[in-house]
Amino acid sequence: MAYVSTNPSDTSDVVAEIELGTSRAFVDAAQRAKAAQRAWARVPAPVRGQVIGNIGRLVEANSEALAQLVTREIGKPIAEARGEVREIVDTANFFLGEGRRLHGQTVPSEMPDKQLFTFRNPVGVAAIITAGNFPVAVPSWYVIPALLCGNSVVWKPAEYSAASAQALYDLFQAAGIPDGVFEIVFAEGSETFDGLEQSLQRGLVDKVGFTGSSEVGVRIGELCGRHLQTPCLELGGKNPMVVTEDADLDLAVQGALFASFGSAGQRCTSLGTAIVHESVHDEFLTRFVEAVANATVGDPIGDVLYGPLLDEKFALAYEKYLGWIGEHHSVHGPTGRISAASPRNGFTGENGFFYHPAIVSGVRDDDELFLQETFGPIVGVMEYSDLDEAIELGNKPGYGLSSSIYTTDPDKAFRFRAGISAGMVSVNNSTSGAEAHLPFGGNGKSGNGSRQSGVWVLDQFTRWQSLNWDHSGKLQKAQMDTLAIEADLDHRLA
Repeated sequence: MAYVSTNPSDTSDVVAEIELGTSRAFVDAAQRAKAAQRAWARVPAPVRGQVIGNIGRLVEANSEALAQLVTREIGKPIAEARGEVREIVDTANFFLGEGRRLHGQTVPSEMPDKQLFTFRNPVGVAAIITAGNFPVAVPSWYVIPALLCGNSVVWKPAEYSAASAQALYDLFQAAGIPDGVFEIVFAEGSETFDGLEQSLQRGLVDKVGFTGSSEVGVRIGELCGRHLQTPCLELGGKNPMVVTEDADLDLAVQGALFASFGSAGQRCTSLGTAIVHESVHDEFLTRFVEAVANATVGDPIGDVLYGPLLDEKFALAYEKYLGWIGEHHSVHGPTGRISAASPRNGFTGENGFFYHPAIVSGVRDDDELFLQETFGPIVGVMEYSDLDEAIELGNKPGYGLSSSIYTTDPDKAFRFRAGISAGMVSVNNSTSGAEAHLPFGGNGKSGNGSRQSGVWVLDQFTRWQSLNWDHSGKLQKAQMDTLAIEADLDHRLA
């Protein structure tokens, strides 16, 4: 079956046409990866690091072409696309050095003439399934450390970002990765799931990494659990931003603008609800509405806040989210699709999936709009009276990916950090934004506590192995043949 990837800014522009594989294609790729993995693991880690360094240099040399392709295929503003490509380079630069630091420890033994060691071993074959809203950066967060650690990888990218994925794969292959070590499979969701299930049953896959919806993440978690595996799950978010009574409101508005509407709100870290202290709520809302009204939505190759939604299926889902707006809400500005009948500052969005930014105030904590992830350019605003209430509201939807607080009071910042369930906290900064050397990931409906990026991701793609080496020439039994030092524990000072 063929899939046609089109430009969401202009759906008449065909970016790529790919042939979708079946579950059998996924299993075959896993078999090739399995056959190639042991030889790749025998390559010294510093040499594998050199390959990762090659990836970084190749991506950097092709950065503008790759960024332009990402913008054309998924409609991400070109500035953000360039930043996404830079994230690959940063990740490669970080893990280039980790090839010389995949160290274990030497541990003292409780018995003489005995040495204890620990080693990091590769997991084996990693199956990586990624979404298309970050079509090149997020896959690199998985693939680069997995390869560095000596694993082979089967990657299934999103169909609607197939051209970007193929370009990234080609750059990785040019870096010197041996045949079979890195496989790419294009397939739709049900065939991918069937292929993954078959691969797990046959012992071909040892680790699963998934970035996508919480709903699909639950199914993958259940599948992996049946095979005694723990997947690396990076799922959705309903990320709160708390604005305190002492916050710099202009700064908070800047953060809310980017967090809510950057990438058209199509990030797992996008702002879900701004929770604003009652004393500054009205002023914040006034300034926020004005900032959004003055922002540019349009052709993503230009200087815009955001461009189109990723694909038609996301536009249809967003229409459903707009249906969650109730009578008790206040909507600030037009909503729905930008068109000739409903233009935005003269822009009609012809032939593209462009939507008005929606600010909805009067949100309550039992609203679907408050409780559920809304993947698109819509954000809720609500009031709170004290910080404990704000923290409780931030945790209530049950997600736990990202969060933010705007305050000039360090006590509030640290109280928020201690109380919020999110895996990532920002103070006086947006809910969106990751760096290659910090852990990325969430809890609750946002993930299973696994982390990407930095040294923390190494625990996803390695398994600890211990070695004890007794050179005493006799059998020494732990906990039984240990030396005991006598002490007078009844001694007391006069």
